[in-house]
Amino acid sequence: MNLSFNFIKSVSNIYDEMIDNGFSLVYLGEFSHEITRMFTSMAESDMEKNSEERSVQRKVYHVMVETLQNMNKHSEEIQERNIGKGLFIIGKKHETYYIITSNKVARKHKDHLENALITVNNASLEELKEMYKRQIREGNLSDKGGAGLGLIDIARKTGEPLNYQFLQLDDQNFFFILKVEINAKKFAKD
Repeated sequence: MNLSFNFIKSVSNIYDEMIDNGFSLVYLGEFSHEITRMFTSMAESDMEKNSEERSVQRKVYHVMVETLQNMNKHSEEIQERNIGKGLFIIGKKHETYYIITSNKVARKHKDHLENALITVNNASLEELKEMYKRQIREGNLSDKGGAGLGLIDIARKTGEPLNYQFLQLDDQNFFFILKVEINAKKFAKD
């Protein structure tokens, strides 16, 4: 690799963007259970080092696990070892943690996923609680091993809408971006 001026400038720009947006971890690649454990351990260590309250740490940890498991199970780029691929970012800015995940989603799965996101975002906390209970009782596993609980549980735990985008990659695939926010002040104990 040639360390040309343009390459160095690009790295510098990425670094500046990461600092400006409070990114503490950015990863692009495969998502196995081992990688999930490593990321959650790194995030926990970072939050403890910054004296974050345990209640906030638990929320962030829970959302990280859910989003990483969703990518591991539902990415269209699942490899022969049943390991998904995607992008994972965690950061904190202005007392709000955010977790951003991105992965490829097939056109045939987009509408179902988008409808689930719309339903979750339009539900009250009480409705989310009932949806969760109903899904536990009646939910069927999808062909990828999910019971549809992840998005409901994330919305219940954060009390915030799930921000998302679908960017069309080609005729058959979309790039799905999910951003989850956890307001540290909201969950800190007084």
